[in-house]
Amino acid sequence: MFVLIFVGGVLLAHWYLWLRLVRPTTGPGRLRKALTWGLAGLLGLLVATFAGSRMDLLHGLAWPGYVWLALMFYLVIFLVVLEIPRAVAGWVLRRSERGRTPAPEPEPVAIMAGAASTPEEASQAPAGVSSATPSMSRRLFLERTTAAVAGVGALGAVGYGMASALGDPVIESIKVGLPKLDPRLGGLRFAVVSDIHLGPLTGRAHTERIVRMINGLEADVVAIVGDLVDGSVADLGPLARPLRSLESRYGAYFVTGNHEYFASGGHLEWIEELRELGVRPLRNERVEIRHQGAVLDLAGVNDLNGESVGDGPDFGKALGGRDTSRSTVLLAHQPVQVDQAARHGVDLQLSGHTHGGQIAPFNLVVGLQQPVVAGLATIGGVRVYVTRGAGFWGPPVRVGAPPEITILELHSAIR
Repeated sequence: MFVLIFVGGVLLAHWYLWLRLVRPTTGPGRLRKALTWGLAGLLGLLVATFAGSRMDLLHGLAWPGYVWLALMFYLVIFLVVLEIPRAVAGWVLRRSERGRTPAPEPEPVAIMAGAASTPEEASQAPAGVSSATPSMSRRLFLERTTAAVAGVGALGAVGYGMASALGDPVIESIKVGLPKLDPRLGGLRFAVVSDIHLGPLTGRAHTERIVRMINGLEADVVAIVGDLVDGSVADLGPLARPLRSLESRYGAYFVTGNHEYFASGGHLEWIEELRELGVRPLRNERVEIRHQGAVLDLAGVNDLNGESVGDGPDFGKALGGRDTSRSTVLLAHQPVQVDQAARHGVDLQLSGHTHGGQIAPFNLVVGLQQPVVAGLATIGGVRVYVTRGAGFWGPPVRVGAPPEITILELHSAIR
């Protein structure tokens, strides 16, 4: 279903771009044909990029393919926004044309010996005289101006978004009050990171920077809340190795995201790889974090996409049989899993998945699927913190949702 919707959307977007950027700004001829074939080539590039990423092939197409995807998206957005002013300007132009007195017919001019002897030469107007009518010139100016404004807007948005996505993540500092938290656990600090998305557009330096920034926070616990990778261990193993250098008082923990189940080598190979790197996966299980003589339950559940391979979330296994007088922090990739967390008395859920929308206005679409797009909220009595993630998926672009690493501090009083 996702593939069908994606392909249909991409085809519709390219058709719309042809209607707004190619047909009205050019006349029949070589230029229109060249632009049409160029747009068709970009469509083929996009399809090849997605097909290659699913099969760990054609990684060389990733950069141009994903950058075009972002440009295509923002071209459509800007052109849609410009539809109303374009329509108003067109209406004004048509009214002005109806009210204009027709120009007198030109006098016939004899062609003298030595004058243009071919139809092409004869059709050329003298210097300073346009061969197009004034109304045609104004219409063409309107269409080309609309296309230029949309193009500049799309290039600006994508350029800004690439600088944001490829730059340093923002450090978000959050204090969360849990009413039944043992006061001795007050001040316990979690470094929360999600959606690192190691893949063909990221290098080892991407992981090294994230590890360096996390280590600088001097956290008690590191929580990696899913979507670490977009490929197999064979392809991306070297990019994940800096995770071995993560530093924290009580360890680093990981739960699967939906993309771990898309990896060509399977999610289990990444589970074992992370164990080798010193990061403990919490696969529908929990551990005790002992701090200053008090105990906190830290639990983790698998992502919902694991159900397709018999590895889905099991809240009963992760949270059953515990001492309910203790506070429980749950790692769950998707915020929507908070419904089950509430039924099991979880105090705080840490999630990712949404990217904060990644590319505005996608944040409005994400909000239709997930109860929280980014930040801290309370759902069904459970405090939920959703990080925007430290990486990106698809286009190396973030607009309105900069990458993030969070330092989250627990307190017993409500803040």
